[in-house]
Amino acid sequence: MKSHHHNNLLVEGKDDQHVIWALCKKHSIDETFRVVDCEGVENLLQELSIRLKLPNAKIGVLIDADTNPHHRWNECKNILIHQGFTTPDDLPANGFVASNSENKTVGVWMMPNNDTAGMLEDFLAVLIPKGDQLLPIVLTTLDHIEERNLNIYRPEHKSKAVIHTWLAWQENPGTPMGQSITKRYLTTDNEICRRLIEWLTVLFN
Repeated sequence: MKSHHHNNLLVEGKDDQHVIWALCKKHSIDETFRVVDCEGVENLLQELSIRLKLPNAKIGVLIDADTNPHHRWNECKNILIHQGFTTPDDLPANGFVASNSENKTVGVWMMPNNDTAGMLEDFLAVLIPKGDQLLPIVLTTLDHIEERNLNIYRPEHKSKAVIHTWLAWQENPGTPMGQSITKRYLTTDNEICRRLIEWLTVLFN
């Protein structure tokens, strides 16, 4: 993305960054904002507080719900209220976009779908094409591993194991998540992806 000093999309890590770049390329979204890898959720929230103090700031937040969507939204909401934004009690299904009296605009999208627990990998798992014959085998394999208590990953990270195992079984094993969109292993024409693209477009264009 081209650098725009006031227009920034804050993300938790490099995977999020590359997924957004791939989605923007796929859907021909104008390069009017910079995707900033904040290297973790705590840094992201801190950056949000700092960047919203800049004049004419336009800031997007792409953040994982993790295990507690309500808590995560409240973390964002408290920062926004302090900066003069009016926020709803619950994060809207299509993401949040609003402006304040100082001509600053902010948007929040919480992975995977602004409502349920999860993360980037849960969003990407939904992009696996319908009828894919490998996904059921991936899920059965991981279930079998868990039944035997052989899994080292934490239960809340199962979606990471799902998407990375599935990608390991594609034509180019181990393709990074962003490239999996570019290579069209993953589809981008389902409802949740359309909602994310619309949120980006409303926020930055």
